[in-house]
Amino acid sequence: MDSNNKKEINIKELLVPYLRNWKYFVATVLLALLAAIYYIKSKSPVYKAQTSVLIKDAKKMSAASGDMGVLQSLGGIGGMGTNSIENEVGVFESKSIVEDALKGLNFQTRLYAKQSFKNVELYGKTSPYIINIIQEKDNVELPKKPIFIKTKGNEITLSSAEFDKDIVTSFGRTTNLPFALIIITKNIDYKAPHKVDMSDLFFYYSNFDDTVNDYQEALKVDLLDKDGTIINLSVDFENKDKAKDFLNKIVRQYNSYAISDKNIESKKTKDFIDQRIVIISKELGDVESQKEGFKSGNNIVDLPTEARINLQMKEQSKAQILEIGTQMEITKFLRSSLNSKGNGDVLPLNVGLENEAALNAIQEYNALVVRRNKYLQEATPDNPLVRDANKQIEQMKSSLAESLQRNMKTLDLARRKVETQLGGSENMISKIPGQEKLFRNIERQQQIKESLYLLLLQKREEAAISMEITAEKARVIDRAFIQKKPVAPRKMIILGISLFIGFLIPFAVIYIKSLLQSTILSRADISKLTDLPVLAEIPKLKRKDNALLSFNDVSPMAEAFRIFVTNLKFLLPNKDSGKVIMVTSSVKGEGKTFVSTNLSIILASSRDRVLIIGADVRNPQLQRYNTAMKSAKGLTEFLGGENLNIEEIIHPSGYNQNCDFIYSGAIPPNPTDLLQNGKLDELLSLIKAKNKYKYIVLDTAPLLLVTDSLLIADKADATVYVTRSEVTEKSYFEFINKSVEDQKLKNVGLVINSVKETHFGYGNKYGYGYNADEKKWWNIFK
Repeated sequence: MDSNNKKEINIKELLVPYLRNWKYFVATVLLALLAAIYYIKSKSPVYKAQTSVLIKDAKKMSAASGDMGVLQSLGGIGGMGTNSIENEVGVFESKSIVEDALKGLNFQTRLYAKQSFKNVELYGKTSPYIINIIQEKDNVELPKKPIFIKTKGNEITLSSAEFDKDIVTSFGRTTNLPFALIIITKNIDYKAPHKVDMSDLFFYYSNFDDTVNDYQEALKVDLLDKDGTIINLSVDFENKDKAKDFLNKIVRQYNSYAISDKNIESKKTKDFIDQRIVIISKELGDVESQKEGFKSGNNIVDLPTEARINLQMKEQSKAQILEIGTQMEITKFLRSSLNSKGNGDVLPLNVGLENEAALNAIQEYNALVVRRNKYLQEATPDNPLVRDANKQIEQMKSSLAESLQRNMKTLDLARRKVETQLGGSENMISKIPGQEKLFRNIERQQQIKESLYLLLLQKREEAAISMEITAEKARVIDRAFIQKKPVAPRKMIILGISLFIGFLIPFAVIYIKSLLQSTILSRADISKLTDLPVLAEIPKLKRKDNALLSFNDVSPMAEAFRIFVTNLKFLLPNKDSGKVIMVTSSVKGEGKTFVSTNLSIILASSRDRVLIIGADVRNPQLQRYNTAMKSAKGLTEFLGGENLNIEEIIHPSGYNQNCDFIYSGAIPPNPTDLLQNGKLDELLSLIKAKNKYKYIVLDTAPLLLVTDSLLIADKADATVYVTRSEVTEKSYFEFINKSVEDQKLKNVGLVINSVKETHFGYGNKYGYGYNADEKKWWNIFK
């Protein structure tokens, strides 16, 4: 139970300094809340705009997914898939896409309307002017302050604190500013915003690079689900329309990039086919001319019936030779293209080659080329990714060349086998003339060229179709929209922070002050430093208060001294007369003389005779309450051996008829010797022998400064040790405790002088006395 009480008391002691200064907490909290409200009112609301897109992964789509699957089989739509959705997030976050998107948006100049508390950004239909940047100037200092716009008719005046003079121009005219060339035009779609004062307009300017950096930082790109391909884009802007336009343009720019990438392979294929068509067309014309000349030279009109019958028997062999020849020509074309192309060129994919291994190798080679070209858009040739891609392309090119070479050998072997079979059949045709053989050879060449020519025409049309019919890679799920509630300023958070700061500031000040406080403040401080009793807490004098108490005084000061007298009587011995009370302190300025004098006045108020002796002969202070007695003879003269009657040095106090003073007298050169010469004992004996004074109060010197008080301490029945709030150092109590322990001082009681109202143990609550007026809460600010 005791430990709980002690803990409770300690907690109360910790809270007392903060509860005592509750007014400061209330004031700082109110000021912080007012500052927070002003901040909220002065800041324009910032809204969150967002959009979400689905990134199509063509490699995961089935052939039955519709027309797109059919078009992919034509070889014109490649590279639509994505191996990593994180790569697409990186594309959205890249500086290039933001830069290309901003080229079509006029975001370098931000136009505002100045309002009472905050500025309103004008954009789109709410902007009366359109400011176009014609040319930026290099190596110039960009403006940091706003540029104000004033119009009168067709005349425009631009002014800024950074301009040497105002710039006057007109609508639609090129204006030369220190940092750029601009043209200001009227917005034909302008609609005045609701409840916005448009009398004071200004704009801020930033160069294109800074604008790109700012908007790149503002753009936030996140994956909606790590296992999915939905990407969420968002920005926090003051102007809602600007935010939506920016996000929508980013998505359109991304799709433009994707379509461009997808068309690379189709365009390369189409270009290759166009070149081959020109060559095959010329070769076909040559074969047809040769056939025409052969027939004319040999007068051949139709083939003999016998030859036709034999040819029908061997048609299968001829068809095989024809197909093999076509495949060999295609293989030759691809080998020639492979040798002539660089690392950045793709190979035609669907030109009729039937070798599956070679087709797969060409597909992988083209995929590597497209990936390398995509890397080069964002990096330099020395980039490790580009170097690795080049290395893979070279390896794939070597592998592809070997594959085509093997295919060529296979076709050649097959052709030889079929030709052998054909030769055997032709040997059986003995009646077919040699002209017929030559004619068939020419005709066979014609058929090969025609087949190849038609195949190339077909593939060219397929490539053209694939270039025209390309779906967007990013399908918009949610178009850019604005959240209802603004994301900034966050009112509750700001108010919460201001409330916290409002409590923190006075708490920190009081806490730091308590840490740095080296002097005592109240009775609680003394109770921690010593076990000596505290006889009284003397309130601090106010400017209008008199330093000395009067007869029948009922002020808080008088009540405090009455409590002091009551407690002091418990320390004094039980004898009828001559009770000696020594009043001392640690250092000068703690109020010994003030306490001695008022103590004597209160003691004398009960009809008891009191005598005050100014025993501080080094620094006399009693005379300050009666300046006329500064030259009066007193203790020094008596101790010095002058032949003085005791009545000659006792003077009435002038404040109470029962209170007399013995002033210190002149300041002696040897105060210590005077106090030790035995005359003080003689003086006290004479006073006690008169049996006139019930109390003798000795106003002595500070103990820490001189030894005078310790020399006469044994003559006192009780010692009143005066301390002063906010003056007496806590370290002094080590000396006090040591002096009592060594019995240099006896029967000691402490008095705390000059205590503020807030530091009283109970007096502040009850007004120090029964007749004091208690302050009401509504008078705290008076």
